[in-house]
Amino acid sequence: MPERKPIWRTSSFLVYAGGFVVLLSAVGALAYLSSSYGDAAYAGWAALVFAALSAIADGFRRRGRWIAAGVFAVVAVVACGTFLGALWTWFGWLSGSPSPSTVTRSTSSSPFAGFSVARLTLELLVLIAASALRRRFRFPLLASIWAIVGWFFVTDLVSGGGTWSAVVTLLVGLAYAAAGGASNEPSAFWLQLVAGALIGGSALYWWHSSDWQWALIAVLALVYVEIASRTHRSSWAALAAIGLLLASTHFAVEWTHGGISPFGDESGGSLRLWVPSAVFAFTGFLLVVLGLRTGRRRAG
Repeated sequence: MPERKPIWRTSSFLVYAGGFVVLLSAVGALAYLSSSYGDAAYAGWAALVFAALSAIADGFRRRGRWIAAGVFAVVAVVACGTFLGALWTWFGWLSGSPSPSTVTRSTSSSPFAGFSVARLTLELLVLIAASALRRRFRFPLLASIWAIVGWFFVTDLVSGGGTWSAVVTLLVGLAYAAAGGASNEPSAFWLQLVAGALIGGSALYWWHSSDWQWALIAVLALVYVEIASRTHRSSWAALAAIGLLLASTHFAVEWTHGGISPFGDESGGSLRLWVPSAVFAFTGFLLVVLGLRTGRRRAG
């Protein structure tokens, strides 16, 4: 069965909103249970929550409520990851103490630091669960979970944090962009969105400490606008706006304080309080011009 594209209506908005409110309540409940019970009991509660959400998703699917089914399938994937994490913790595989399943390569605080078989198997099982539910429910939003977990698994497998993780992130983002560009399914939107976020995130990792680096971020944002115009993928335009606003924030703070950077220390000098308004006004008009230019190109 091919993927169906959800249409933004009052009904679909309410279903999305309700499903994610259920997700937040489940997360809150599991956080309470985690602090109130031991590891074994918490794993049991997490299994119960996962089973209940999966049953709800499958019930909606059988009744033909495909949007509600898909939303609860997404929630069920998150519950599945929580359950597996609780199970691994109960087994002692994800505890702070060394175990046969964990070999530490680095003391870095990066989530990718150290080679952990337990962590990798957890990520792989969540990826498999997301893939299975994606095939079963054919709901586009599940592609975002699959793409994020897939990136995390690949990056964790071949890197240990730092520059190499940023390189792997860039490569995974480029692969997602190519896959999304070659697909006409609705889930391609989410692949393109995750691709743009990964490419932009790796760029921010390298370029965030000086004026010329933030200028490169602004140039990359303009490249994103061009990609959005040529591919008709609005996700690139949204990420471009975020990039331009981040660069504008840097320059507004820098030029107001005469040398301050969001990543550095404040230097002396009088405040130029008119600068932020001027910088963001320029950015706003630039976004309008880019939007009008893209609209003319599409109309032509």
